[in-house]
Amino acid sequence: MTEIHLTNTMTGRKEAFKASKRALWGLGKPLVGMYHCGPTVYNYAHIGNLRAYVFADTLKRLFKASGYSVKQVINITDVGHLTSDADTGEDKMEKAKAREHKSAWDIAKFYTDAFFGDLAALNVDVSGTKFPRATDFIKEQIALVKTLERKGFTYRTSDGIYFDTFRFSGYGKLGKVDVKGLREGERIGVNEEKKNATDFALWKFSLRAGTESAGKRDMEWKSPWGVGFPGWHIECSAMAASLLGTPVDIHTGGIDHIPVHHNNEIAQSEAATGHEFARVWMHSAFVNIDGGKMAKSEGNFITLQTLAERGYSPMAYRYFLLGARYSTPMNFTWDALAAAATAYGRLQTALHELPEGGRASNEYWNRAVAFVADDLDTPKALALCWDALKDDKLSPADKKATLAKIDSLLGIMRDETATEGTALPADVERLANERAAARTAKDWAKSDALRDEIAKLGYEVKDTPEGQKVSKR
Repeated sequence: MTEIHLTNTMTGRKEAFKASKRALWGLGKPLVGMYHCGPTVYNYAHIGNLRAYVFADTLKRLFKASGYSVKQVINITDVGHLTSDADTGEDKMEKAKAREHKSAWDIAKFYTDAFFGDLAALNVDVSGTKFPRATDFIKEQIALVKTLERKGFTYRTSDGIYFDTFRFSGYGKLGKVDVKGLREGERIGVNEEKKNATDFALWKFSLRAGTESAGKRDMEWKSPWGVGFPGWHIECSAMAASLLGTPVDIHTGGIDHIPVHHNNEIAQSEAATGHEFARVWMHSAFVNIDGGKMAKSEGNFITLQTLAERGYSPMAYRYFLLGARYSTPMNFTWDALAAAATAYGRLQTALHELPEGGRASNEYWNRAVAFVADDLDTPKALALCWDALKDDKLSPADKKATLAKIDSLLGIMRDETATEGTALPADVERLANERAAARTAKDWAKSDALRDEIAKLGYEVKDTPEGQKVSKR
């Protein structure tokens, strides 16, 4: 098997990945279990958020190409994430409810569907991937908090049940957080009832009788501590353990998850089980804009729909992302996207012009796998596609077969254009993405209705083993 080397955030080193003993049970293949922190579904994902899922998809493609059986989980946070990542402010779902005058449940469904549409638009392989929702795992989260309470890691305040980070000696080990240097209010926010600045909420109490917010929460549950809702961090620990078992082989997220969310996951999981939570931690870097972080709170976020309105395919954006390693910060500009779109278009055109019936070059395939196995060096794998196109030793048909095989690692050569090679109009692309999301959610009635809407615009949809194909009639 291909030897895979990945940079482990916990150690700060690039290490050879080794399948655990548990992994050897996987259907005659080594099994890798991966947990990826997913979206909080209170708004559209911006293109910076989406980098994390192209990164996770590349990992999945690499392991499948290398002979592994893959169990992949991407969670959906539909409750408990407050406007501050560290347990202060409003619940983001409640804030969206007030903004859009819909129930929190309707907000969650709408933006979950939008997220699935984004994944489809970016050609993310969701086959076999589980997308658990936090609200479907309330019992498991309560059980985990009870375990921590029984072991003496919790305490109660007027607004919830908190984890006492002082009692977990390894707190802050991911990313080597300077816990001693933290001051109250510097990272978590002032809360006079907390014992330590780094303590975090496991269960929050609903504001009820005698308050202005009494009875206004859509999402709340009974618990041993009273009616309330889970903190943000507890869901990932509960769902990872329930769906993958621990230790998880690989746990990923954005670099912004390192200091708070992922250290909290580690603390509560390892305090509860007494053993390691994840064997390898990996983090994708930011996509910046105008030199700063892209964020919904800053009002500077760009969605895939924004790209479509400017005439850019989501696949051109995927090409842009793969032009740098996942761990390299990227600066988004329209000029940079235009350059990526031009290169992507040239590659698609060349692919259309090549004949079928060839055989993939083992030499090029082995080099492509070696590049991606080296901590996901996708820029070199992309460059290899161009090398194959220029190689006179390969027949035109062999070039096409070689590119198609390399694309099983990259996922950029999806035929999303009309037969003439022209890009889909923005309104057709939007409907196609919504239909792909409906199929992911197994909403067949909506899928059929969207097919009809696409047909009215003069385009037809064909469902193939590689996904839907949209072309002009």
